[in-house]
Amino acid sequence: MDDNVALPDPEIKYEIGPAGDVETKRESAPKAIARRSPVAIALGLLIVALLGYATYRIMWPQDQGRRPPGRGQFGGAQPVGVATVARGDIKIVRNALGAVTPIANVIVKTQLNGYLTEVAFQEGQMVQKGDFLAQIDPRPYQVLKEQYEGQLRHDQGFLDQARADLKRYNTLMKQDSIARQQAENQVWVVKQYEGSVKSDQAQVDNQTLNLTYAHIIAPVSGRVGLRQVDAGNYVTTGDPNGIVLITQIDPISVIFSVPEDYLPEITAGRKARGVLQATALDRANASTLGVGRLNTLDNTIDTTTGMVKARAEFENKDEKLYPNQFVNVQLLVDVEKNVITMPAAAVQTGANGSFVYVVKEGAKVAVQPVTLGVADGGVVEVKSGVGEGDQVVIDGADRLRDGAEIKIADNKPTSEAVAPPRRPRRDGDGAGVEKRDSDPEKARERRARKRPDAE
Repeated sequence: MDDNVALPDPEIKYEIGPAGDVETKRESAPKAIARRSPVAIALGLLIVALLGYATYRIMWPQDQGRRPPGRGQFGGAQPVGVATVARGDIKIVRNALGAVTPIANVIVKTQLNGYLTEVAFQEGQMVQKGDFLAQIDPRPYQVLKEQYEGQLRHDQGFLDQARADLKRYNTLMKQDSIARQQAENQVWVVKQYEGSVKSDQAQVDNQTLNLTYAHIIAPVSGRVGLRQVDAGNYVTTGDPNGIVLITQIDPISVIFSVPEDYLPEITAGRKARGVLQATALDRANASTLGVGRLNTLDNTIDTTTGMVKARAEFENKDEKLYPNQFVNVQLLVDVEKNVITMPAAAVQTGANGSFVYVVKEGAKVAVQPVTLGVADGGVVEVKSGVGEGDQVVIDGADRLRDGAEIKIADNKPTSEAVAPPRRPRRDGDGAGVEKRDSDPEKARERRARKRPDAE
């Protein structure tokens, strides 16, 4: 069979003409469609219906009508939390990071060489200035002292003899019994012996001082650290670690840095108030470790950072501040009294600056631009825009607009105020219905009430 034979077109009609020839006529499209199978037409309609239903379900979810108006819906009032603008005091506080630094941090070192014979302190002990700490063997220095005392007596004897000779020579010179030169030479002999006696006395005093150095005492009051050397060791003046470190604990200071831009207001505050309050807090700013005062500022600004160092002093009887501990410092520069304040949570930021939502009559809000001043924690000063007694939105403002209707929550968190109501459980759906009373008496009464209706 030839593969190139064309099949007859179903839309072409073949007819025999009067002359016996075959004529072809093409049927019109409507007639061709009319003869199509009813099954194909029904299938096409079904597909169109399914597409329309799917579009409806996507555009209009099933529970759209049952969702209550509220947060996230265009209809209904938006639950919000509000606060009232009032007058109060605002503290101007400058924050900085600092480190606890002892006022006195002393390494106790020996001032002479010798064997350490005694250690009289316990590690971590609190000591007072002048308390005995350690003892170096004093015997070598005691022997040297006695030796220089002997030399002193020896030279003192020569001095006394020279002075007696000078007295006699002066008498004989007046009698013209000796040469004048001999009497004058004796004056210089006396001066030489006086120099020897003074040198010997210095040697004696030096050994007395060494004996004092052998008895080591605390140079300052504070807490001793870990012992660096034990008794029985030979200690020298060149030992860099010394015997022990004493750190003054109470009072204690905190050294912190502030930007140079704060210097004018800090200087003005010190001149106006005398002493500025400094508060030390832990690194999380959660608890207060101490309240003290600003002692001094450094005399130069660090040109690499633009910061200036400051020292604040704190009482530390409870020892909450520990040497080299990192702390946050809040420096109270000034206090703005009786100014208009509102919560900082009410402030919103837009393209034109800061604004708030002010509650108006009719349970609506209006956008109000504001000019702000200094802030203190969660409170901010308002210079213009709102007045005392106005109510501003502090919670739920993220979905508000100018003129929106609101519903003020009664001192409840916003999450509770806008929580969607629970859908009641229907009989048989297996979730969430109120539990019926299981009392048999009440069940019989209910059946008795329903019986006449059933009849």
